[in-house]
Amino acid sequence: MSILIDQSSRVLVQGITGRQGGFHAKLMMEYGTDVVGGVTPGKGGEWFEGKPVFDTMRKAVETTNADVSLVTVPARFAADAMMEAADAGVQLVICLTEHIPVSDMMKVVSYCAQKGTRLIGPNCPGVMTPGQAKVGIIPAMVAAPGNVGVVSKSGTLTYEVGFAMKNAGIGNSTIVGIGGDPVIGTTFVEVLEMFENDPETEKVALLGEIGGSAEIVAAEYIKNAMTKPVAAFIAGRSAPAGKRMGHAGAIVDGGEGSAEEKIQALETAGARVAANPEEIPGLLT
Repeated sequence: MSILIDQSSRVLVQGITGRQGGFHAKLMMEYGTDVVGGVTPGKGGEWFEGKPVFDTMRKAVETTNADVSLVTVPARFAADAMMEAADAGVQLVICLTEHIPVSDMMKVVSYCAQKGTRLIGPNCPGVMTPGQAKVGIIPAMVAAPGNVGVVSKSGTLTYEVGFAMKNAGIGNSTIVGIGGDPVIGTTFVEVLEMFENDPETEKVALLGEIGGSAEIVAAEYIKNAMTKPVAAFIAGRSAPAGKRMGHAGAIVDGGEGSAEEKIQALETAGARVAANPEEIPGLLT
């Protein structure tokens, strides 16, 4: 069992003929992900590694029956690409692209909700169900199949903690990178709820960072609704107030969104909070 993607997922790559899209499409196929084609306007009729390339998402979905799309196009085209995927009936859209304007993302999130499409990202590493499929840029070697679900704002933290778990003999049900931008498609709480309802996920690791209130809201959900153990880590304890650290959403303003505030909320909710990422495996045993 898993959440969001599995071996039956049929994936289209928007921007498959580009450098990034093509590179990661190949790695996904090598992992065993069923990449059924790609979309690049003006390149319809071409082939990429034996997979058809289409001009539009609608034609691609009609032909391949894809249910997942990976968006790898430049920021100026990303909003249109995500909405085109939702309009074509794709159930899950995962957007790797960074530097998308907040105003664009507000429109995209609203549009996807109207269409009933789940959006992960933007500016995220993607989703991986070890041993079944990966959609995005999470390296194959950082995880093995298991029963710990991971939800993270940060790609780097995702890889570091996943690798630490693997070295400790701990596997993952699904790893979800939700992204660290101010406006994203899927929240901590939504992924926590999926893990709570997944019978094969027995424990959860939550990886957050300074800025915003997402981890505070997640702590409330953990306190009121989670029955499964949660281990957590919050990056950015040493960040100076008012300075952005890494992601666009990682900024502490007016004392709100600090690491200390989030750690306290999570500990009060019953989560075990690590002082550094390498401690996560020990908190899950």
